[in-house]
Parts: sequence; C-alpha cells; structure tokens
Amino acid sequence: MTDAGMPPSDDDAQAGFAMNTSAAATPYRVLARKYRPGNFDDLIGQEALVRTVSNAFETGRIPQAWILTGVRGVGKTTTARILARALNYDLPDGSVKGPTIQMPSHGIHCKAIMESRHIDVLEMDAASHTGVDDVRQINDSVRYAPSSARYKVYIIDEVHMLSTAAFNAFLKTLEEPPEHAKFVFATTEIRKVPITVLSRCQRFDLRRVDADVLMSHLSNIAGKENVEVEQEALGIIARAAEGSVRDSLSLFDQAIAHAAGVVKADAVRQMLGLADRTRVIDLFDSLARGDIASAFKEFREQYDVGADPVVVLSDLAEFVNFVTRVKIVPATADNVAFGETERLRARDFAAKLSMRVLSRMWQMLLKGITEVQGATRPAAAAEMVLVRIAYVADLPTPDEAIRMIEQGGGSSPVIGNGGGRAMPALNAPSAQSFVQMPTASPPSAPTMSGAPRGPTIQRGNAEPSPRPQVGMAEAAPATALRISTFPELVALAGQKRDLMVRGALEADVRLIRIEDGRLELAMERTAARSLINDLARKLEMWTGRRWVVIVSNEQGEATLRAQAQEQKNERTRLAEADPRVQAVLAKFPGAKMEVYPVAPEIPEGDDDALITDDGADDLGDDD
Repeated sequence: MTDAGMPPSDDDAQAGFAMNTSAAATPYRVLARKYRPGNFDDLIGQEALVRTVSNAFETGRIPQAWILTGVRGVGKTTTARILARALNYDLPDGSVKGPTIQMPSHGIHCKAIMESRHIDVLEMDAASHTGVDDVRQINDSVRYAPSSARYKVYIIDEVHMLSTAAFNAFLKTLEEPPEHAKFVFATTEIRKVPITVLSRCQRFDLRRVDADVLMSHLSNIAGKENVEVEQEALGIIARAAEGSVRDSLSLFDQAIAHAAGVVKADAVRQMLGLADRTRVIDLFDSLARGDIASAFKEFREQYDVGADPVVVLSDLAEFVNFVTRVKIVPATADNVAFGETERLRARDFAAKLSMRVLSRMWQMLLKGITEVQGATRPAAAAEMVLVRIAYVADLPTPDEAIRMIEQGGGSSPVIGNGGGRAMPALNAPSAQSFVQMPTASPPSAPTMSGAPRGPTIQRGNAEPSPRPQVGMAEAAPATALRISTFPELVALAGQKRDLMVRGALEADVRLIRIEDGRLELAMERTAARSLINDLARKLEMWTGRRWVVIVSNEQGEATLRAQAQEQKNERTRLAEADPRVQAVLAKFPGAKMEVYPVAPEIPEGDDDALITDDGADDLGDDD
C-alpha cells in the first residue's frame, strides 16, 4: 500500500493547501498527507491486495479480521482506513446497500473516517496502549451495535506491541465477533504476532513499491504542485526511499524546500549526503582495472568534499549489484530509475567482467562496510577495503585454480601489482603480472637437478623466465625427464603445480619400488579410485615416455606425510629431553613447544627448540 497520488480535494484547494496558493494563513500540509490515497484506485504498487479485496466484496466473502504487514511507509494505516470507508460507504440517497470498493465520490461517513474521527471507527495505537485493560475496553464495546455506520471497525496499528496478556484477551472476541464488528490490524513485525492471532485473520503482505513506479508517482505530484524537477533527481529520491511511498514524498518535500526552484540531481545528492553517481562509477572502473592510485585519488576527492566513507562504499556496492543484475538480465538496464550514464556504463561492465569478479567484489564490499562502520578512522579503513578489492577481486577460487592447472590452459591467474591491472577483461596494456601458485617441496623431497625452486614470477615487460608456463611444458616437453626416486616424483608434481596429485603422493600412497618408467605403490584407504590412471597419464605427459604404475599388496614404506610426522615427533622428543627445555617448561606451566630443524646458516651452539607460551615467548639465541 502506498501513499499514492490522490489529488487534493476541492475543500483542500479552496482552503489553499496547494503550493501555488496565496492564502498564507492556511498551514502547509506536507505532501505525504496531502496526497494520501482515499480509495483503492489511488493505491499504487499493491495490485494483489486490491484484487483480493475487490473479489471478496463483490462475492460477499468478507472476513471478520485483516492483518496488514510491510515495511514503514507502504500504506498499512491508509489501507486500513480505506477498508473502513469501503465497509461503511453510503450515499445520502441510500443507493448503496452494502460494502463496495466503488467509491466515486465522498459518502456520508467518508470524510470522518479518513480523518480518523468517526465514532464507529476506532483507531488505537498499540505502541501506547499495550495492556490488557485497553483490549478489555474493546471487548466491552464490541457487543454494542454501531451508532450510525454499517459496521464497527477497529483499526489497531503496530499490533505486535500488545502484551501477551492483551493478545490472549483478544482471542475469543477475534474468533467470534458480532456480525457488525470488523478488525483491521497493521504491523511492521509480523513475526512478533502470535500464531493464534494470525490464524484468525486474513493476512496481506504489502510489497515495496518499485522505483520506476515511485518516479512516475512523484512526477505526477510535481506536475500538480507546479514544481520543475529533473528526472535523475526523481530517480535518486525513488531509490533512497527503498520502496516506501511516504519516505519518497517526505524526501521530495525536503528536496523542493532545499532547491528553492528547480529540483536538480546534484542538489538532491547534496541533501542526502550521497556521492555523485558518475564519480562512484569512476571509482568502480579504477578498482576493476586494479589501478589503486587512481582509486585512492578518486576516493580522497569524494571524501574531501564531504562524502561519508560508508556511503561511498554503499553506493559502490549498489552499483556492483546493478551491474550483476544487468549481466544476468540485460533488460534491467532499461530501468529509467537509473541515469543514462549509469545504464550505459553498467552494460559495458557487465559485458567485460565475469560473474566471479562481481560476486567477490560484492562480498568484500559487504564485509568492508561493516568494518568501516566500526572503525575509529573510517577513511583509512575504506581505503584498505579498496586495496583488497583491487588486488584480490579477480583471483580464481581454489577449485578454479586446480581446474586451470589440470586443463593446461597455458596462462596463470592474473594479479594486479602496484598500479597495474587486476582484471584482463578491461582495456589495458598487454603486459600482465603472472604469478604461479607457489608449492614448496617437503623437507624430505629434494628438488630435481635443473628444476628451479619456488614460484616463477614475470612482471611487467621484464624478460620471461626460462621456465615454461604451466600447460606448455605438459603439452610438449623439450626433453624426456628421468625420474629415479620417489621424492623426485613428488617434486615434479609440485613443479607442474598439480596440487591434487602431489597431495595424494604425499598422503595416500606408500612406495614399494621405483625406477625410470615403472612405479609400484601400495594405496591408503583415503586414496581416490582414479589416482593410478591419473598418475600414469600425467607421468607420460610430464616425462615424455610411457609409465607403468602398479598397485601392490605389499606393505611398502610409510607415506611421506607419515615420515615427516615421525621426524617431527622425534625432534620433539629430543627437545623435551633437553634439561634447559625442561627447566623452561617447569617455569611456564601450560606452555606449548614447537620444534624446527636447525637451518645450515645457524652457527653451532644455537638451540633447535622454539618454546612458545601461546606463541609469545621464544627459547634460543637472540638471532
């Protein structure tokens, strides 16, 4: 329900309520009251309710109670009054014999009902009348017939505020009221209304009004008020109202007073404390290109002119949502509630950016807005959110990274470096930053001779690394590799960035014997069924020769992961036997100990043990 565009009555016009009247003695009526709907035809955005009530009145299937729910300002109380008017509509000539939704003119009771002063239509605010005594008064009075109207109508606003005892006192009357009594409840918190009350009412959920419908409604009111307004300004007001007609009229009223003339979009943005949509889109563009320097500059310029960091990020999130909707449903870009520039650039971004990028930007903004709201320095916190978006938004998820590696796509994830770009979809120089996923070899697995350790990084226009990219080496190895030890095989899987195969070799298989071109293994129960076939296929791809992979029933060696754990346990036992360690543990009860192997560079005499109390205290030399 909404405070739809009901034109002012003749009485209002004569009293001088219109803006262009010269009757200065008459008090001004705000637009939300002046254009409050008076009948079902004036309601906007609630077609389902109007159709249901119309059919009920026409067929005589009128319930004893309705409950209206929805967000603030969609017209719950107004709809309740219209229902009361329709139930009691009567004309002086007596031509109307019962309830009707056809109310072309004011009837005998209409004016008093809409002004909330009719003796047979009782309005009660449950927020200030919450007790059982207030409900008892209704129970006592409901038995008496109406004095002049057709029905006694009880309108209870914010009904969820009634106490439990008050609700219980209402149940019997609500279930079996007299024929002349009707109840209309309104609430914004439908979940707080007991189910025993809901089961005795017909429920109507009043939906938010779409922004384009609100724009049309405001445009009609602007014409009646002789106010000149920009279409973009109406769109800003409609979006800021978030589906509430009363909020939109209140904001429009404020915008008219703020502009003192033509209502322009810039004036409305300034009034609402919003950032310029064009500048928000420019900020989005900088983030999409990974240009953090430009993003910082744009954000600081908006902040310096008074933009709230939370509002900037919220506007940015709103635009991300709009681009996502345009990508899924291109017709969304035809919504006139958005500016022409916004719609055109949203189409452009939707065509260039992937759904993964947009979804991750939305998630990071949603989390970042909460962080900024609680930060002592909101501007600095907002800048760090922008940094995260620019650097991380286009990273692949772990499963996507594994899929890319397995498919041998020949390219690696793209990561912005400094002022570079993060998203290859947008226009930018061809030089990109390729960072292959680092996979360190286990301590017991030596790296094969000639194979570089650690990640290979190519930045900007630097000379490419002599090492081929993932996928290229798999497709056509330059020379056949010889593998003679199991650690070399594990290291090769790490070099090829095949995390799944490497993890399986470390944790799911036990070595029986290995020689170049032949591998005999025992399988753990956790091993995948397809591991043997995958391993044979990938060894042939990596080494350039066919491999025979055999599953044996022999016990074999322990898995590499088990061996590494045993080595760690042995180091821990040796460290615990050290008298100095025992002395420290005795002085710090509950301390935790982690043991690391001594690096070759550490001079003789340094301790191998690192003892931490919750990760805080170290034992050893002050290296």
